[in-house]
Amino acid sequence: MQKNKASILNAWCMYDWANSVHSLVIVSAIFPIYFSNTAVNAQGGPDVEFLGITVKNSALFSFAVSFAFLFIALINPVLGAIADFSGSKKRFMQFFVYLGSLSCLLLYFFDREHLVIGVIAFAVSLVGWSGSIVFYNAYLPEIATENRFDTLSARGFTMGYIGSVLLLVFNLTMLIKPEWYGGIDSGTACRISFVTVAIWWVVFAQIPFYYLPNGVASTEKREGGWIWNGFRELKKVVGELSHLPITKRFLVSFFFYNMGVQTVMYIGTIFGSNELHLPDNALIVTILLLQLLAIVGAYCAALLSGKWGNTSTISAIIVIWIGVCVAAYFVYTETQFYGLAAGIGFVMGGVQSLSRSTYAKLLPDNTPDTASYFSFYDACDKFSTFLGTTIFGIITQVSGMRNSLLFLVLIFVIGLLILRRIPSQKIYRTPLSAS
Repeated sequence: MQKNKASILNAWCMYDWANSVHSLVIVSAIFPIYFSNTAVNAQGGPDVEFLGITVKNSALFSFAVSFAFLFIALINPVLGAIADFSGSKKRFMQFFVYLGSLSCLLLYFFDREHLVIGVIAFAVSLVGWSGSIVFYNAYLPEIATENRFDTLSARGFTMGYIGSVLLLVFNLTMLIKPEWYGGIDSGTACRISFVTVAIWWVVFAQIPFYYLPNGVASTEKREGGWIWNGFRELKKVVGELSHLPITKRFLVSFFFYNMGVQTVMYIGTIFGSNELHLPDNALIVTILLLQLLAIVGAYCAALLSGKWGNTSTISAIIVIWIGVCVAAYFVYTETQFYGLAAGIGFVMGGVQSLSRSTYAKLLPDNTPDTASYFSFYDACDKFSTFLGTTIFGIITQVSGMRNSLLFLVLIFVIGLLILRRIPSQKIYRTPLSAS
């Protein structure tokens, strides 16, 4: 069956629809709240024992995120190079999807007596989710022309926000109307929601798996197996990057400002639960607000990038992020938290979609090594998330979560200063022969 261009582009966006339920239900909404209520000591306090170490549950959550992203950041550059050389980009993507989905299924068994299972399954689900993203993102410059990068990236994120909200609303009915489901308790409803994420993720991922093109193996004859040649491919891409100063500068800037973005997104719900002691329903409403405003933000960012250029638009978004972190330091009420969430939601979708499309524009024209290049983007993403959540967790453990917000302000400022050194022209790509 012939697969036309429109079908391929729509199928690519469908993977955002498939995987974003993990980001919303597992990372942002139901699981963090369930974790805060379940990962407690015998007296109901937040200090729990994990593998013989006593730690605050909010810090443990942060460290689980940190470990997962450090691991994936270390292995993805090599896997991306192997995928490019062997033409197995889709197979790697499938492996991580199934790994992440299986881990979500295992979260069903997480309760107070099985804290270790819960933390490990959560961390591995993050490995599966983030591992699949690098290969998914690598398809963008392969299937679309440059003038469509911004809008297609925004459409993908929008599909993800819509799909994840639909599943979250269904899961919320189990919590709000348990009588519809045989009178199940809230804990069981939460654990079933983790199973629905696994099913949704796997089922809808079959659409991009069917339509996205299979990779083409390198025709260059080299001795050794795929792994050894993967390292050679990685060395080649590193050499090409050394001749792309704007690309390198963007990656450094992205490393810093993304550290702030991801830390806020992963820790925001825990902040509302532990620091402000907001009720669960208030946190859920906040998360839904975030998703809806993120749709608007993603499309606004795409439109503004066409007028101002990509880096100028991202710079404006970062300034708003700085304001959000400063404001968060002074937030103490539920109403203030809603206002803060509105600001986060609007800039959340824009900075994510535009960062992805901007990097795609910075790649050498017609490069066959899209997975290798995006593995560096993903490594910056995951290393920065690891570092951000780790430092946030350490500061939280030592002096409280509110002081950690000052650290986020600093790294956003650093990212902004570096980004402002990049011209904001709309066309970035460099002929591969120039490298």
